[in-house]
Amino acid sequence: MMDVEDKVNLALKYPTEEVITIEDLRGYFETGDQLKHYIGFEISGYIHIGTGVVSMYKVVDLQRAGVKVTILLADLHSWLNHKLGGDLEVIRKVAVTYFKETLRRSIGILGGDPDAVDFILASQLVEDKHDYWVQVLDLARQVSLSDIRHSLTIMGRVFTNTAKMSWLIYPLMQIVDVYALGTHIAHGGVDQRKVYVLAREVYDKIKLMPLTLGGRVIKPVILLHHLLPSLAMTGKESRLDLSEAKMSKSRPETAIFLHDSPGEISEKIKNAYCPPKVTENNPVLELARLFSFREPRREPFLIKRPSEYGGTAEYWAFEELTRDYSQGKVHP
Repeated sequence: MMDVEDKVNLALKYPTEEVITIEDLRGYFETGDQLKHYIGFEISGYIHIGTGVVSMYKVVDLQRAGVKVTILLADLHSWLNHKLGGDLEVIRKVAVTYFKETLRRSIGILGGDPDAVDFILASQLVEDKHDYWVQVLDLARQVSLSDIRHSLTIMGRVFTNTAKMSWLIYPLMQIVDVYALGTHIAHGGVDQRKVYVLAREVYDKIKLMPLTLGGRVIKPVILLHHLLPSLAMTGKESRLDLSEAKMSKSRPETAIFLHDSPGEISEKIKNAYCPPKVTENNPVLELARLFSFREPRREPFLIKRPSEYGGTAEYWAFEELTRDYSQGKVHP
């Protein structure tokens, strides 16, 4: 049987970037109760590896730690954010066919159990939880406009005087989703940090569906995973917050999609931003870390070079590769 520290280490394993807080997570595992997790996805376009691999690796890690995983197919949120032309029926159809089935396949390929994952439409959650909208309105009475404006980066937008009212409703819904699903571990990319921190801070304001564990009201733990940088990043973009320079569905050249052919993937990697000696936000190194170094290697990672350039280099750990790359011993 896995002990608490093993479970915590699985939660912290790459691509996790931050857990708020590790102490709370450890304490929740120590209760012996099964913890519940949730991650939500807007429904829009094809799925790239940031969603299908990075996010799903954490789903698999948490499954191995004994956590019950839920994936929210955020049809209502996607509609509010005018995805897929703002057609709610199209959004729902894509959610329960392409999105759900693709994520199930990803989980299975990465070593998880797709049959043990609960997939739920946001519209179904609202229907099941009769107090959902009352809780949204009650939360709206208790948080400030400043709080909500501060969290709007989750939608990739900055609040202005021309902002739609739906932009203000969206983060309120995302916060209530955490509690409506009984989520002990709220999971998302680091670009969602602000709204999830707010969700954690308002735990004592959620009166209609409080989060409990072991008979007491608790705060949700926040698990934030790393974002893969855009393949088409430039030196200017690399200095931005990573949430502004991540792989994007809206710019296909910046991302590797799960449906890309081997030839398309090879071509995208060949053309990717990969400046010499730069290891931070280097998309090619990030891909090596994700696909070649996440698990302990059973054989060395080889970089084949002519003898005049040092011959074939062998690496057992990502840190060894980045060290040599930063020193110019390995070139793009």
